[in-house]
Amino acid sequence: MASSDNISEKTLIPGGHSIGVRMDVKGVLIVGLEDIITIDGTTVNPGKKAGLEIGDTIIEVNGTKVYKATEVQKIVNEIKGDLNLKIQRKDKIMMIELVPVIAKEDELYKLGVWIKDKTAGIGTLTYYDPENKTFGALGHGIIDADTGVVLDINDGELLDSKVESVKEGKFGKPGEIHGIFYESEDPIGELKINSEFGIFGSVYEKIENPEYASPVSIASQDEIYEGKAYILTTIEGDNIERFEIEIERINPQKEPDIKSMIIRVTDKKLLEKTGGIVQGMSGSPIIQDGKLIGAVTHVLVNDPTRGYGIFIENMLEAAE
Repeated sequence: MASSDNISEKTLIPGGHSIGVRMDVKGVLIVGLEDIITIDGTTVNPGKKAGLEIGDTIIEVNGTKVYKATEVQKIVNEIKGDLNLKIQRKDKIMMIELVPVIAKEDELYKLGVWIKDKTAGIGTLTYYDPENKTFGALGHGIIDADTGVVLDINDGELLDSKVESVKEGKFGKPGEIHGIFYESEDPIGELKINSEFGIFGSVYEKIENPEYASPVSIASQDEIYEGKAYILTTIEGDNIERFEIEIERINPQKEPDIKSMIIRVTDKKLLEKTGGIVQGMSGSPIIQDGKLIGAVTHVLVNDPTRGYGIFIENMLEAAE
């Protein structure tokens, strides 16, 4: 855990900006397993038979590093025989032997796996550090929707985003911010870390927040109290707004966790526009007594007015 002394000395510009994130996965991620009908009419899944699982990342094929799904397909069809795959499963590196089969439909060699190498999404910036031009966002990791795995990044970019519309959250059905960013647009920064506690990297130019011309102090978890606080977030265009919330419960932590506190939206305007906390608000900074104390991480599915927040000290520790 980052020490209280370090925390109390740190000053940051709070975020609230809508951001786009585009990233390449380190290796290629297995998101599905598929049976293959071979040229002799039998049905087989070579990947499953060899022991591959959804969520595995293929790092090398026969000693050649792979970064794109197309590279895997190319190597498999050049070798046309037995393969040695170097894979990562959670924190473990493994070697797997696999024999691909020729598919009846296109006569290409297949592994029986669905793989992907890129992901993109919308979230909210938590802070910008003017001292070293670094940022933190989301308050949780970028996970693959198909597998639930926190993605290992090879390369990533931070982009400006604008909020087009908001789908209101209802009981049992989380709402969502619909933001846009353009593939052709120049990135505003690069992503270096995708961790359980947020995404982190550096920006090319300084990031400004109209609400905060100067950096604010950071609060350690023992300074935070139950009661009134505010979140900064964007629900229209690129306009950052401040909304009132209530910190209902604080979960003191010896080990970092993304569920550091339970918050409830009390601001009438935000409740009217969004129903409370919606997907895309992850990373929205939480301010109490003028200090940056944390970020929104998740909505409670059965009550969109309530959600979880992470202590800012947990994010700063993950950024190191």
